[in-house]
Amino acid sequence: MMPSPFRTSVFRLALVFIGLFALSGLALVGFIYWTTIRVIDSQADATIDAEIVGLVEQYQVAGLEGLVRSIRARVEGIRSQGGIYLLTSPNHQPLIGNLRDWPDVNPDRNGWLEFPIKDVSQPRGVQSIARARAFELAGDFHLLVGRDLTERRQFQHIILLSLGGGLGAVLLLGSIGGVVSGRYLLRRLDAINATSAEILAGSLDRRVPVGRRGDEFDRLATNLNQMLDRIEHLMIGLREVTDSVAHDLRSPLTRLRGQLELALLDEPKGGQRAAVLEQAIGEVDGLLATFTALLSIAQAEAGAARASFQWLDLGEIAHDVAELYQPLAEEKGIVFAEHFAEGQSVRGDRHLLSQALANLLDNAIKYTPSGGRIQMAVAQGRKAIVADTGPGIPPDGMEKVLGRFVRLEQSRSTPGSGLGLSLVAAVATLHQAKLTLEDNGPGLRVTLEFPDARPA
Repeated sequence: MMPSPFRTSVFRLALVFIGLFALSGLALVGFIYWTTIRVIDSQADATIDAEIVGLVEQYQVAGLEGLVRSIRARVEGIRSQGGIYLLTSPNHQPLIGNLRDWPDVNPDRNGWLEFPIKDVSQPRGVQSIARARAFELAGDFHLLVGRDLTERRQFQHIILLSLGGGLGAVLLLGSIGGVVSGRYLLRRLDAINATSAEILAGSLDRRVPVGRRGDEFDRLATNLNQMLDRIEHLMIGLREVTDSVAHDLRSPLTRLRGQLELALLDEPKGGQRAAVLEQAIGEVDGLLATFTALLSIAQAEAGAARASFQWLDLGEIAHDVAELYQPLAEEKGIVFAEHFAEGQSVRGDRHLLSQALANLLDNAIKYTPSGGRIQMAVAQGRKAIVADTGPGIPPDGMEKVLGRFVRLEQSRSTPGSGLGLSLVAAVATLHQAKLTLEDNGPGLRVTLEFPDARPA
């Protein structure tokens, strides 16, 4: 099952780049906006200063009457659009201008005043903000010259809308591009992951698809395929050697066992030579069991049995194995309990599943002392469970015991080859089952949980 695209590193990387792109876009938009407003403000301030200079010169040349005429012309003429003018007498009585009263605000450190005014270009009652500078004329007259900032605010609003819309469009296109490129990368990675999953499931002949673009993904797929070819070649060679050794040695060992049994028939019972022959037969039986286990492990790891998989009742298989080993447990004085849930169907190989469960029961009987207890169960969720009250396995040895020929210190004195749990692990891998070893307090609890795959 493929992961959700929103939980992949490709999606998170796309989000990071979109976030960085958004921050850079906001920084650029903010710089453009700040620069534009500064230019507009500086131009407005320069215009006000220029008008003050002109009106002061007019006052110096033509006196108060000339100044009044100039202000009236500005108020009534085209040049009055956006202009603020007010001339007051020494006792602060308005003489001429388009303001009724002197604004009741204090100037900033640069002498500028900002105050609300009625905007004549807007519906009645709507207020705007004016920016002005005051100048004191000879004779204690006061002159106020400023600009209505309504057009500035409108222009500022237009700039914000334009820049915001452009940034939104860029972010939208960038997001779409990130999603499209992310989905493309996910498709390429999903193809590699799907092939890897099939190889892990046992299909060693599967290869990663290679496109025609010749990009880095195609080069990666080519290198992976070459590596897989090499691994498959080595595994086939190792398997052939193992199988050949096991097969070639089983035949002479079987013949040797037969000859030892014939020799034992000629010896009187209880004699020293008879005891030696019986011990030799036992050693040969151990070697044959070891080679049989090795062949079974090789068969499970090769995945050859997958072609003969069929739907099986896990409870039925476990019941058959329990009937075989229950007498051994009772003979040793071990309480044997069993419970098999019905309807727990799994797809697999009957012989290998039986052998895996038999190995678990054999280990449980071998290491559980007299008076102990063994429980074998098939639970809901396609779980096969074997639990005992033996010495158990230390936490740091849970993984080690799944290797071949691994035996812990407490089990050195008991017969065995260290291949029992290795076979169980190989069978679990073949059937895509989850193998879990847990402390049973006391003892060991082994669980085989098979995947949820039901017959159609």
